[in-house]
Amino acid sequence: MQASHSVRQIIMPAMFVAATVVISRFFIIPVPMTHGNINLCDAGIFMAALLFGRRDGLIVGGLSGFILDLISGYSQYMFFSLIVHGLEGFIAGWLGYHASRKMQFLALFIGTIIMVGGYFVSDTILYSLTPGLLGIPMNLVQGLVGAVIAWPVSIRLRKYVNR
Repeated sequence: MQASHSVRQIIMPAMFVAATVVISRFFIIPVPMTHGNINLCDAGIFMAALLFGRRDGLIVGGLSGFILDLISGYSQYMFFSLIVHGLEGFIAGWLGYHASRKMQFLALFIGTIIMVGGYFVSDTILYSLTPGLLGIPMNLVQGLVGAVIAWPVSIRLRKYVNR
């Protein structure tokens, strides 16, 4: 029984990373003035965080952001995404895992704010203050869309995950 549990702890985040990268890669909208893009990466990160907690939120967030940037031609963001999306998933999982729906909503909002702030800093470091500021609205939309998708889906999936 113990071996089955540890295998599941490896397989579930790996499956979420793969699914998040694939879904995000199919839905990717470049944002030219910011050198970034809008994708559904946050939806996968938030689902993993709400369903499995901070550890898996961290793993899925960091790895899916890193891999997505690598294969999408945004390699300058890879390490920033590893940190920003990893922290986003960790915080969302820490606050939202096994929490009330109101607290889950708050966790997703805080995760979105972390992502927006992280990419503001990233764009400012990589380019300048102007792209950093221009990226805020698009990153906010990306995070909120991810939260709107992840919240009801994770509520629905919760009964299947705990088996």
